[in-house]
Amino acid sequence: MHKEDIISLLEGYKNGDVNLDEALKRLINLPYKDLDFAKLDYHRGIRVGYPEVIYCEGKELEHLKKIVEDMLKQDKNILATRVSKEAYNAICEITDNLIYSEVARVCVINPKETKKVGLVAVVTGGTADIKVAEEAAITLETFGNNVDRIYDVGVAGIHRLFNNLDRIKRANVVIAVAGMEGALASVVAGLVDVPVIAVPTSVGYGANFNGLSALLTMLNSCAAGVSVVNIDNGFGAGYIASTINKRVAKGVE
Repeated sequence: MHKEDIISLLEGYKNGDVNLDEALKRLINLPYKDLDFAKLDYHRGIRVGYPEVIYCEGKELEHLKKIVEDMLKQDKNILATRVSKEAYNAICEITDNLIYSEVARVCVINPKETKKVGLVAVVTGGTADIKVAEEAAITLETFGNNVDRIYDVGVAGIHRLFNNLDRIKRANVVIAVAGMEGALASVVAGLVDVPVIAVPTSVGYGANFNGLSALLTMLNSCAAGVSVVNIDNGFGAGYIASTINKRVAKGVE
């Protein structure tokens, strides 16, 4: 539930379009719904502007199904991340109204048309980074942001990046996704005048240490304006980029 939902509900009750029992029914799960094994935070959208997202990895499939079943009662977009094929099949037992990206391991359940604002560029060093980039891109689109995907423009062939620089510069925020040594974020941040969110990936050979070397490179960037999320955390990058992009877009409007 969002602030707009509360306002609409209160206006409906005031005008007589919604009776007291219906208003109480819709508010009863605030601040959260207790399923014993899970406390579903239906108040989150009001507090921070974005609803709770389901992180599927590690959850029992029966628990996951019950969470999805309850969240569907809100009749809103539901975003689920780290969705394995098994988790996807479990969700399909509850509803077939969903969009699943096997590459990103992201599922949008009960998808709704959302007005998209602003622009975020999602840039990758290589094609092996796309799975993390897609997690960020789908998160952004689900939360109402326009996305420009610019993939495989890493520093090993830096002319590819320069050829796409005009597209990158149009964005309000840039997400730079890279493994190996993770230099992409520093290069991009030295060329644009907007925030750059760096996402290290676990792509690379042995001394990459499953993304640790890319993480350290990004944390030690000499370019100003770079912030860094955790290894392979496309969702976190998408979330942060959305909050920035929407504030910029709102200011423009």
